Amino acid sequence: MSNDETFAAAYREHYWAVSRYVARRLDGRTSEVEEVVAEVFTVAWRRRADLPAVPLPWLYGVARNCLANAVRGYGRRRRLVDRMGNDDAAHGRHIVDSPDTEAPGAWVHEALARLSAADQEVLRLTAWEELGVDELAVALGCGSRAASMRLHRARRRLRAEIDRVSPTTAPKERSHG
Repeated sequence: MSNDETFAAAYREHYWAVSRYVARRLDGRTSEVEEVVAEVFTVAWRRRADLPAVPLPWLYGVARNCLANAVRGYGRRRRLVDRMGNDDAAHGRHIVDSPDTEAPGAWVHEALARLSAADQEVLRLTAWEELGVDELAVALGCGSRAASMRLHRARRRLRAEIDRVSPTTAPKERSHG
């Protein structure tokens, strides 16, 4: 199979998985998602000779880099808009949630948000994208042992944050025996 055919097959097979990956990280902002996904596959096209036999974890790695670039760009634009005073608050458009609008399971998201971006990504790749340790290693650009250790540490830190954020959960009973 030629590099062009390999790319076309990867595109057909993994376009929606990459789109979902990006959408979850951009909270479904459709136009931004489409831009990032287009950039992912543009990079994949340019590097089609580098596509591995199992391309999805590699595509997730490319998507991580494209997302990082996009987020930096959005941040620069947001700061420019703020400096210009052209935001919703400046025009009197303020939406305030009522105190009881907390979504179910919001404490899990709060605990996750307290982790480093690297820990969040490791956990999302394994939970949302359902990657195994070897695939996680490809997506992160590291070895399997390093990926396994990163996952272990991220899970431990998440557990600590969940315990901190959700004090209403009953402590585990310890057996004395």
